Amino acid sequence: MPIRWYGPANPDDPTYRHFERIVNLCLHAGVFAAINSGVWFVQEMRHPWQGLPWFTGVWLSALLIHLSVVVIKRPQGSDGDDES
Repeated sequence: MPIRWYGPANPDDPTYRHFERIVNLCLHAGVFAAINSGVWFVQEMRHPWQGLPWFTGVWLSALLIHLSVVVIKRPQGSDGDDES
């Protein structure tokens, strides 16, 4: 199921801002996966790059920080629909 926002785009709406943060996190994770898998593949096929584990580790740390920011800034549901 694709990610969609139904309704008008209102930057003042906390749910809309949270949705935007989630989309940005998904984009960040996708770029991380695509670039790192490609770089690791090229590194295995050609000359090894000594700094690649550091590059991947630093970027993964940034991705985890991004994830924690998204989780911390999650809006709290006041209408009680968070309960399943």
